[in-house]
Amino acid sequence: MAREQEITKVFVEVADSLIDDFDLIDFLQQLSERCVGLLDVAACGVLLADEHDVLQVLAASDEDTRLLELFALQHDQGPCVECYRSGEPRTNINLDRPSAAQAWPQFTPAARHSGFLSTNAIPMRLRGKVIGALGLFQTTDHALSDADTALAQALADVATIAILQQRTLAHSETERGQLQYALTSRIVLEQVKGILAERWHVTTDEAFAAFRGYARAHHHQLSRLARMIADGEFDTAQIPRAAPHHPRR
Repeated sequence: MAREQEITKVFVEVADSLIDDFDLIDFLQQLSERCVGLLDVAACGVLLADEHDVLQVLAASDEDTRLLELFALQHDQGPCVECYRSGEPRTNINLDRPSAAQAWPQFTPAARHSGFLSTNAIPMRLRGKVIGALGLFQTTDHALSDADTALAQALADVATIAILQQRTLAHSETERGQLQYALTSRIVLEQVKGILAERWHVTTDEAFAAFRGYARAHHHQLSRLARMIADGEFDTAQIPRAAPHHPRR
């Protein structure tokens, strides 16, 4: 699909997010996958701040990236953490340079161990209000062009608009209410991914692909289906397994 068509699909997805039955986790998962395709990066993670102003991982293009972002948050370091605090993008960071290891002594070797050579962090902001950050990872030291950086910021901006708009519609009295619900739902979703992966003897990425594919085909919200599985109210035998995929490296 042409890049222009992919960009159009993103804006259609943003428009769809304004409906009442908005699935924040699925929307952010789509965003992470769109960023990988549109920006020619290896992986993407989406981090949003909760009601206590603490960053949380809401979506990632693959499990390794989700775990890396969680590791960064546990150690309170990395480009996304700095990007969120400053509200400014951090782009084209070469992880082989001593300055990266000096700035983030735990995050940098973990990122390198995951196969990443460079990284970028884009703020999710609107009129000076920062709600999170978009982490972009590359397995080469190829720099993002100015055009790709601008596109990454545009994607982060439209996602921010969708999230803030939905928060206003759903929880006008508690600005971060819907996000807090999504964070709780994400915990259940991770548990279900683990259950399915162990049950089917597949990777968590493969388990999530099967789970998400079934949910979309049958018009289930990810969080609702996950809770049904966790509560024993849904027979997972109904979900076809995803075909194995090749690892990034």
